[in-house]
Amino acid sequence: MQAREKFATQISSDLLAELRNQAKEEGRQIQSLVEEAIAALIEERRHGKARTHVMSAYQKSHFRFAPLYDKLAK
Repeated sequence: MQAREKFATQISSDLLAELRNQAKEEGRQIQSLVEEAIAALIEERRHGKARTHVMSAYQKSHFRFAPLYDKLAK
């Protein structure tokens, strides 16, 4: 079993309420959801996954300038 440590932080009241509701709906403890979210964030950033708004801008650009991109690739 992996060692566990306590830590303290602060989040918005609205976000905490949503977290509590999510935990209740899933029948899980808040700490379990927080640990899962932190692990996902670290993994995502470790592998350089683009953020949603960045990918959206890229896709719009690609749609608009696809012929230009094809010419540049040649």
